[in-house]
Amino acid sequence: MKLKDFYQKAVAAGIKNDLRPPQEITSLLETEKEKYNKLSDEEKEVFDLDVLFNPYADSRILFGDPEVEVNRLLAGIDMEVSEVLLAYVLNKERSEKFDLILAHHPEGRALAQLYQVMGLQVDLYIQAGVTPSLAEQLMEKRRGEVERRFLPLNHHRTVDVACLLNLPMICLHTVADNCVAKYLTDLFKEKNPVRLKDVLAILREIPEYKKSSRQAVPPRLLNGSEDSRAGKIYVDMTGGTEGPKDIFSQQVLAGVSTLVGMHFSEEALEKCKSAKLNVIVAGHMASDTLGLNLLLDQIEKEADEKLEVTGISGFERIKHL
Repeated sequence: MKLKDFYQKAVAAGIKNDLRPPQEITSLLETEKEKYNKLSDEEKEVFDLDVLFNPYADSRILFGDPEVEVNRLLAGIDMEVSEVLLAYVLNKERSEKFDLILAHHPEGRALAQLYQVMGLQVDLYIQAGVTPSLAEQLMEKRRGEVERRFLPLNHHRTVDVACLLNLPMICLHTVADNCVAKYLTDLFKEKNPVRLKDVLAILREIPEYKKSSRQAVPPRLLNGSEDSRAGKIYVDMTGGTEGPKDIFSQQVLAGVSTLVGMHFSEEALEKCKSAKLNVIVAGHMASDTLGLNLLLDQIEKEADEKLEVTGISGFERIKHL
């Protein structure tokens, strides 16, 4: 399929798996169109036109002709300069060459814009019962911190190398994270685990978490005991990066009892403990891999095409469909 079709199907899958109501996504896109229409010609020259159909600023084609055919992918969680060079070397040595470098974590413009997707977390907090004004104000502060932290980074370092070597590159971050967030949310609703040990058992049956368990990084309990009641489970796996640390006490007031996330900083974990939240860390690489696999499954299904995917940098292609 063409690169532009691959990208558009990825965005469509991200929207389909977004835990927010469809009308919320439609409203966001309409707002961006209204903003664009009010811009001057000069402002339109630097406007990111992708926001008119893609509500996830951290998922973008980073380099490459949108019309190029892509069938053979080199995919990984972190695809940086070394991985791009590896793709180039392998293409020199093999007759079957990679058409596309697929990164999960954002690079280039997508990395610079990562903070923009954090508004998704606000919507999910509100859906869970957190007071809207509180969720918005806490996130506004946190989003500013993330924007400033990423501001001095060399965002385009890896993309520059891909350009120089003429290797098409794409990153798919929140679109994949939406897939794992919905998958686990639906799975917990279906299985209705009573105790935390039941939540862990459900996770450890999933192939990506089975693999991480064999590699000494299993899903594990960071707060609470295995016999503790799970109660209301909140899957915290999408929306860019870690949210505001003061949100946890508000989640408890909204009835949340257990958090299941990819990763938790020490400061976040201490806040969770103070709030008396149960905390399960499913694992970062395993959760990202699950999300990317679910996304690729859906792209292949929609396109009715099979992609040849070679995994590196923490990623292994495992099909779920």
